[in-house]
Order: sequence, then C-alpha cells, then structure tokens
Amino acid sequence: MSPNVKAIPLIVLGVLLNAAAQICLKKGLQAAGGMHLAVGPLFRLMLEPWVIAGLACYAVSVVVWLGALSMVQVNYAYPFLALGFLANALMARAFLGEAMTPMRWVALTVIVIGVGLQAWSGRGQ
Repeated sequence: MSPNVKAIPLIVLGVLLNAAAQICLKKGLQAAGGMHLAVGPLFRLMLEPWVIAGLACYAVSVVVWLGALSMVQVNYAYPFLALGFLANALMARAFLGEAMTPMRWVALTVIVIGVGLQAWSGRGQ
C-alpha cells in the first residue's frame, strides 16, 4: 500500500477534528452569550467548556496532521483540508441547526470532486 493511501485516515481525522473544533467554538460562544473584547469576558469565554473542547480538538488535529505530513508530501495532503468545508457544513447543520441552501450543496459537491481528483492524481506515488 502506498504512503499516500496509508496517510488518508490521518488526513481525514485531522480534517474532522478541525471541523469539530469550529463547532465546539461556536457552541462555546453561544453558551457565553457572544464575544466581548474585555479581559473579564474573554477570560470567562476561555473557561467555557465548549471553547476548551474546541481548542483541544485543534491541538489534537495538529498532532494528527504532523503524523500525516510525516508520511506524504504537503502538496498531496494540503488539498484534503478543503473537505473541512463539507465536514463543517454537515456538522453545523446537525449540531447547530444551520441551514444549507442548494447553491452551497452545489459548491460543496464541486469541492469534493476537486479533492477526489487531486487524490487520484497522487495514486501510485
């Protein structure tokens, strides 16, 4: 099995963790009543459990991403980050109740096709 194929689970996990971080941060902001640029409210926001979870997801995603980059070229791995648009949209819809317009679905389809093409172009390397 090629290193590119072996790295895909790590790459996808990194993308999913990054998307989960966005959802957690948004939920944290909602729970805290928004963001206010003052020391006290910012400190309280940083102690919000959802914000802490989001930052933890980011930290773990960096470690996972380093593992992926140790296996493949960055010009192969990096385009997979575009799948974060799809993951974020699906998670935002499921966990935040955000709406998805038909045009967004079309745009996400184009992104997924593009990532698939770039992944296919790296097969056998």
